[in-house]
Amino acid sequence: MKAQQHPHERRRRAQVATTFLLLLMGVLVASFFRAQVVRSSTWTLQSDSNRLRVLPVPAPRGTVFDREGRIIADNVPSYSVSLFPAPADSIRATLHRMQPYLDLSEARIEALLETASRNRRAPLLVAMDAGFEEVAALEERRADFPGVFLEMRPRRRYNGGQAVAHALGYVGEVSAGELESSRFQEYEQGMIVGKEGLERQYEENLQGDRGIRYVEVDAVGRIVGSFEGQLDTPARAGGDIHLNLDLALMEWVHEIFPEGARGAVVALDARDGGVLALYSAPSFDPNDFVGGIDSETWTQLNADPDRPLFNRAALGRYPPASTWKLATAAIGLELGVVDPHEVMPVSCTGGFRYGNVYRRCWRAEGHGRLNLAEAISHSCNVYFYQLGLRISLEQLVHEGARLGFSEECGIDLPRESPGVFPADLDYWETQFGYRPYENEVLSIAIGQGPNDQTPLKLAQFYLALAGDGTAPVPSLIRTADPPEAWSLDLAPESIEALQDGLRKVVEAGGTAFLSSLEHWDLIGKTGTAQQVPGRPPHAWFVGMAGPRESEPEIVIAVLVEEGESGSAAAAPVAAKAADFFLRQRYDIPVDTIQTLGEHLRSGTPAPWARW
Repeated sequence: MKAQQHPHERRRRAQVATTFLLLLMGVLVASFFRAQVVRSSTWTLQSDSNRLRVLPVPAPRGTVFDREGRIIADNVPSYSVSLFPAPADSIRATLHRMQPYLDLSEARIEALLETASRNRRAPLLVAMDAGFEEVAALEERRADFPGVFLEMRPRRRYNGGQAVAHALGYVGEVSAGELESSRFQEYEQGMIVGKEGLERQYEENLQGDRGIRYVEVDAVGRIVGSFEGQLDTPARAGGDIHLNLDLALMEWVHEIFPEGARGAVVALDARDGGVLALYSAPSFDPNDFVGGIDSETWTQLNADPDRPLFNRAALGRYPPASTWKLATAAIGLELGVVDPHEVMPVSCTGGFRYGNVYRRCWRAEGHGRLNLAEAISHSCNVYFYQLGLRISLEQLVHEGARLGFSEECGIDLPRESPGVFPADLDYWETQFGYRPYENEVLSIAIGQGPNDQTPLKLAQFYLALAGDGTAPVPSLIRTADPPEAWSLDLAPESIEALQDGLRKVVEAGGTAFLSSLEHWDLIGKTGTAQQVPGRPPHAWFVGMAGPRESEPEIVIAVLVEEGESGSAAAAPVAAKAADFFLRQRYDIPVDTIQTLGEHLRSGTPAPWARW
């Protein structure tokens, strides 16, 4: 028989139980308070995170204007199609269901899956430039496409098309390699960036700040409510840029460049070095790259032997031929080894002998005895052979390198080729394994030998000749004070002598006489650059133009690959481009018949011609 508990013991146990229950109730109350009150915002955020998806709002790229305020590149509304993050099998299945509506190839699907695998938490951009009918078809079948997000976004538009392609470049989706670089460390998958040209050079200026949008999804990730969602932070457009380029001139150059020919045109404002035109032929349409270029077009562009994606104006290097004779003349004047009015001791009879080497002039019957201006006008090799010997190989190489013929111009483009020119006499031993003889100067003096220059570089050199012997860095974007890059230590009378020689090239008897113009003085130098045996030579014309008896206002360089003759292929393009630009500036209607040669062929009078 159990002993009865003492009343005090029962009370003690009751008190302990009561205390335990009170403590338990306190813990429960505290937990409920923490959950319902203290952490209410946390649970709300988690709920919203499960219910809402954050999507970036693309920002419009900045607008690009030409020197007259005309729009070269801007943005128009377009539609994009994206997929929310999901397992790879789910994404693959969705992409295959979208094939009939977006025309997705198997190769494109595999590329999208690879992109999704690199960043499993970011939305997958399927199409950047979907048409209205495609978007409408997906909208009507929303239940069949869980996780699909349709969005209106800005689409890049290039108003100049092929005329501005190599200057402006193009845009595309940021690549995996770019995302790993320091320049794009703050970018995310799916963003649109500049790939070439000005779009690449000024990416940070043109790229705006993305906004934020929320869309509501259900438990399995399907969008409920509007596809558009709720805008939280609006996007901020990129900065506009204003260029020195002249859109009308660029389009004119594209129109008049010889059909089917390869080459380049560079035009500079003689007053400040601003790039008025930078054109390469053949060209491409940068609008084809907007929204993602299709594989067929991309293959065609890359397989084309004429290399339409290659910027010949800034990257192509060619023997400068007779256009470089002005550099030889400038160096000779600078060193004081020649007087503009003197004639060389050896008369041109069609060739010149130095030691056991005999070099020909382009004119078999010769030019006779010439002064500097006449030698430039007739492009007499024999005169420049003798001038090169006076300067000496070592001095000519030294001065040519000092002037920058082995360097880049410094133009504001992401890529530019430096010139090829010996830095010193060791060049021959390094490149060819022998020490040069003095007779190497015969080739260098007339723009041959180890000397290749871009059209941009020769335009920059002639820019110095158009003024006081100095030239700034050519610039595409408008800048108040471009840095000086070229300085020839020439007296005003020496500059005048060089310009006089260039003027005679376009006067009666000169090599570019048929390219003279009605309203303007066009002066310049033709060039015929021999290349590999069996191939036609390249055609050059580099010069300047302005109102008669006035300072030049435009400097222009034209190269036509395998154009045979600078006077026949390149000079007319330069003349017509300069005439168009100056007629615009002085409000004179553009005539379809511009050069003397065109007047003669059409039978119309040309009373300004200096016969």
